[in-house]
Amino acid sequence: MPRPGPAREADLRVLRDDGHLATALGRLTGDALPPLLPTVTGAAVTLVLLLAGLGEVSGITLFAPAAVLLLSGVAAGHPHDGRFDWMAPPVLRATEYLYLLALGHQAGVPGPLVYVLLTTVALHHGDVVHRTRWAAGPPAWVMRAMLGWDGRMLLVAAGGMLGWLPFTYGLLAGYLTVLLVWETTTSWLATPVTTAGEPPRNGWGGVASTPQT
Repeated sequence: MPRPGPAREADLRVLRDDGHLATALGRLTGDALPPLLPTVTGAAVTLVLLLAGLGEVSGITLFAPAAVLLLSGVAAGHPHDGRFDWMAPPVLRATEYLYLLALGHQAGVPGPLVYVLLTTVALHHGDVVHRTRWAAGPPAWVMRAMLGWDGRMLLVAAGGMLGWLPFTYGLLAGYLTVLLVWETTTSWLATPVTTAGEPPRNGWGGVASTPQT
């Protein structure tokens, strides 16, 4: 069975890793809004809100995911075929990582717990990029189950509002880790083993001899 070839053009909307809410907003607006400007604006607003609440978990800090969702989510339905639209997914990645790191630090979440959550999310993003390059995008159910950047950020913000931030980080990290390991393992087990490159066998199962030249 031949290996799949690399995809000629990756669908950047898959690399965005949008969750349910961002996808719904994108459907409402369609392709009317180019993605780069609102995504960069959302990242800038997040940075400002994090700096405004520096050193503490405040309402203004926890508002950041909603602001990013409203600014960047509305462009989720755009085909991302512009010259610089490829920059939108990396900006979203950086925004999510910054928010999870800064909020965990401000709330006193144990460092190893923050590291595990960030590592799991980064591994998920790396897996999506690798699969997309080989024209074998991740299953739709996995993308939905991973909650998307908007779902993860909003869940952490909700945990902060309830005063359960360390618990939320631990719960989210555990859930994403189990899901990622389970899906990766089942995908590997379901991959057919190719016999290309193996030496030819004779009728008794041994390696067939080749004529000398």
